[in-house]
Amino acid sequence: MNNYEEAQQEMLKKVQTCQKDHDLKTCFDCDKLLDCELRDEYVKATYEYLSEGKQGDFDF
Repeated sequence: MNNYEEAQQEMLKKVQTCQKDHDLKTCFDCDKLLDCELRDEYVKATYEYLSEGKQGDFDF
């Protein structure tokens, strides 16, 4: 597991904990969706994981 994958997995756990704490199945059900720093950090970590830290395209 590389650093990007580790960071993405850590953020995923944090997001899932938040969803559980607020009794939500998805972030889209949350009224703070557009102002959520945690979700923004998760999206960034996921993008960096998929692009392996490079600018531009990434592989699925």
